[in-house]
Amino acid sequence: MLKDITIGQFFPGNSAVHRLDPRVKIVLTVALIVLLFLAQGPVSYGLIILFLALVIGISRISPKMVVRGLKPILLIVMFTAVLNLFYTPGDYVWQWKFLHISVEGIRMAVFMVLRLMLLIIATSMLTYTTSPIQLTDGLERLLAPLKKLHVPVHELSMMMSIALRFIPTLIEETEKIISAQKARGADFDSGNLIQRAKAMIPILVPLFISAFRRADELATAMECRLYRGDVGRTRMRQLKIARVDICSMLFVAVLFAAVIALRRLGL
Repeated sequence: MLKDITIGQFFPGNSAVHRLDPRVKIVLTVALIVLLFLAQGPVSYGLIILFLALVIGISRISPKMVVRGLKPILLIVMFTAVLNLFYTPGDYVWQWKFLHISVEGIRMAVFMVLRLMLLIIATSMLTYTTSPIQLTDGLERLLAPLKKLHVPVHELSMMMSIALRFIPTLIEETEKIISAQKARGADFDSGNLIQRAKAMIPILVPLFISAFRRADELATAMECRLYRGDVGRTRMRQLKIARVDICSMLFVAVLFAAVIALRRLGL
């Protein structure tokens, strides 16, 4: 299960999606999330699925990698589907005691599953095609107006990008600790829920120690390189909006308008 968690990973490439300005990618990702909550019909979801399929194809990210990233949320997806399926009122097609299945429940369950899966895919594509440095610069430039309110924009952006960057590292560290504990005879698969929770303590303690050690090493490395936040900081690559960025925003704007129009038509 840990190997299936791909969020935070970056896959270098030279595709049109990789070359997009990070600010544009962040804005388009937020717009796509809003679209997922605006969509209400099969046609709207179909357009969003086609758009994401087009993005995956252009980015040259393996579809298997994208699907693998959905495995960790299968339990949440199934739980959400069951709740919507059995507890949504409407025209009942099956009923037994307090359980019932309605036409509206089936529709709601299908759309909620699609919404969650597309939400994970959309946010994952942002980290797949954007390096941590680009993500930090993009967030900092987007949040730059908050500096007038004395908000530490650079520090917040740096913390968010570092947190995303270290997710794969912590997952790899967890796998090593689990393998080491199993080699010493630890059992994480048997027993009830409480016993399994207690068995996780030998994993969590060294994991937290390793995380704090890595954080201390990172802070020392940044201090040795005279890191002082955004004071006097320059960038080797300046962010510029190119023609492909404008075309991408126009394309998503058309998709946004189409989904809103389909929402009014109930499609």
